[in-house]
Formats: sequence, C-alpha cells, structure tokens
Amino acid sequence: MSNVAEKFLAYVKIDTQSDRYSETTPSTRKQLDLAKLLVKELKALKLENVTLSEHGYVMATLPANIPNFTGPTIGFIAHMDTSPDFTAENVSPKLVENYHGGDLPLDDAGEIVLSPKEFPELANYKGKTLITTDGSTLLGADDKAGIAEIMTAIEHLVQHPEIPHGPIRIGFTPDEEVGRGADYFDVEAFNADFAYTLDGGEIGDLNYENFNAAGAEIIIHGRSVHPGSAKDKMVNAIMIAIELAQMLPDRERPEHTEEYEGFFHLFELEGDVERARMVYILRDHDREKYNARIELLERSASTLNARYGVGTVELTIKEQYRNMKEKLLPHMHIVDTAKEAMQSLGIEPLITPIRGGTDGSRLSYMGLLTPNIFTGGHNFHGNYEYICLESMESAVQVILKIIELYAAK
Repeated sequence: MSNVAEKFLAYVKIDTQSDRYSETTPSTRKQLDLAKLLVKELKALKLENVTLSEHGYVMATLPANIPNFTGPTIGFIAHMDTSPDFTAENVSPKLVENYHGGDLPLDDAGEIVLSPKEFPELANYKGKTLITTDGSTLLGADDKAGIAEIMTAIEHLVQHPEIPHGPIRIGFTPDEEVGRGADYFDVEAFNADFAYTLDGGEIGDLNYENFNAAGAEIIIHGRSVHPGSAKDKMVNAIMIAIELAQMLPDRERPEHTEEYEGFFHLFELEGDVERARMVYILRDHDREKYNARIELLERSASTLNARYGVGTVELTIKEQYRNMKEKLLPHMHIVDTAKEAMQSLGIEPLITPIRGGTDGSRLSYMGLLTPNIFTGGHNFHGNYEYICLESMESAVQVILKIIELYAAK
C-alpha cells in the first residue's frame, strides 16, 4: 500500500468532528488528538519550527536546500476537523481494489449502496482503487486526504534531499467545517509568500473563487393562546417562520442551483407557537447579488415586523467569508503555476468555482493568498463519501511539481 494510503487510513480513524455550537477553539478537544500525532510525525521528519498553538493550529517548516535561495516561501494547508453534519465516530474505511464498476454495498447487510446510478462519477474509476465508508459514518477525506497528501509530499522531500526546493511551510487547522478555521491562524508567524489548501474534490480541481457567505439567525416571538379562544389574539411563531420562508425565492435553494448560482439555505428550523428559530446561510459568487440577498432577507423581516408588531422577528446576520477571487486576480501566477504543474503531469485542470468556502477564502483576505487544489474525494459530509487512491497519489505529485517549478524560477 502506498504511503499516502497508509497515512490517510490512520488519520481517518481519529474522530475529529467539530461542533458549530461550541464557543472554544478548537471547538472539540478531540481534534487535538490528530494535531498531536501530526506534531510527532513532523518532528520525526526533523522539520523545523514545529508548533502546536493553544488553539490547535499545527505549523512546521521544511527549510530550503538551495544555497542563497531568493524565491518564494510556499505554504500547504489542510484542516483536521470533519463535518458536524454526520458522525465520524469509529470510522472503519473499506479498501476496494480494482473497482469493476456497478454497485458497491457499503454495509454488511447490503442496504446502503454506493451506486453509479446516484453517483455517476463512479464510472470514471473502473480499474482504480477506492476507499469508502462502511455505511455508518462519513469517511473524513474532507480533509484528512489533504493532510495525508501534504505529509507524504514532505516526507518524500526529506527522504530525497537531492531534490532542490525552497522553504516550505506546513499548516494544519481546526474547525474549518464550522467556518472558524482561520480565526486564530497566525499569518505573520506562518510567514509564507502564498499558500495552497489541499481541500478540493475530484482530480484536477483547481479553485480560486468561492462564494461570498453569510449566516443568518432568525428568532420569531409569538403569543400562545388557547386555540378555542385564539381569534385575533394568537400569534403563531411557527406560521410566521413559514411565511418568512415563502417570501424568499423557492427556486433559489441549494437543491435547485449549480455552478455560479447563489442560494438561500434554511438548514435549521425549530419552535412552537410561542417561539421559533430559523438558521439560514446565504451564498453568492457575485458580490452585488450577495448583498441583494441580505437586503431581501432584511426587507422580509421588516415586512413581518410591520405586520405583526415591532420585535416579532429578530434577525442577526454575520458575514462568514468572501470571494477570494478579488484578492487573487492580481497574483495569478499562483494559480497558473498549479495549472502548469497539473498539465505537466497529464492532469486536466478543472478550474471551477467553489460552491462553499475553504480556509483559503478567509486567509486570502488576511494577507495569505491561498487557492485550492484537489484531494480526489467525492460525496463529502456523509456516509456515501469515497476517494480514489490514484487521485490522492496524483495530488502528492502536484504538490511536488509546484515546489519544483518555483525552485526553478
């Protein structure tokens, strides 16, 4: 088995699920279990400046081996946490060698099936080695595949000192899945000229633009009155929540959108007559359209307050991240070099907008320009997640090729 597979299979067995409701960083202490293992491995490779911060950020340096090197310091970053959307406890990955096509039963009973009928991309992997779940958990390729690929590339450079390279910085972050992966990332201490996140999907993915993103919490205050005498007295918070949802375009939801189309996504709704709570995320690549989404939600809340009374609807909107394209456009050599690296390896670059965000989204606005590269995974955040081993090995080669290209400039 290849080094990248061995590392990946070890990392995914460590439960690092983050918690969006926690107020600590890292949001879960168990993320430190992986952080401490990575620190141990980085020290064993004799990297320099290996650190683990109080907030769970791992950093390390592979110094340049080219005398008087004047080129850039390149960073490679991946996140340690897995999504809170699906359990990551007791991950038991399955290795499928020489996939023959067709359905792949994940659980022992054969009731949970990874099928090309639902996931047509599977047809691209006939003859390849796949790593899947056992149907009971997510896999954790997002983003432990990125960690394994970075660690394998760095290990290769350490074991082959004859390969010339400039200074390389490594960064592993907590809490990316809950939107807080860059909160305590020390850009100054990281001290790279630019970086790449390894946090993308299928082979060839190369991303330098992403959604502008905001989260909205809506608290609706009702008035509970016995339904037998409720006429002109009851104010039903649940019904007002439904009314608000209907004021937003029903075709502008995630299940109806793709590519550059933005959306309103209601992902939490709870309550009773007296009180209801809604949580939305708002997304759009275009800044003006993104602002228009915020304004529409604000107008809808104002309309309901005018109808039912001031204070009935409390709306709180918090910006989460912005489109990194604005920052990267003046420095496209970073993207172009990744593209050149892929092409030189026979990989077709798939330059697509991210329908989400990465740590690089925020880091690019914090002064560290950071586009995103593929890991090889599919179906993140659920029990149908899988990854192609050959794609992971290609990601390792892309990292090494980027380093080689900048060393030669």
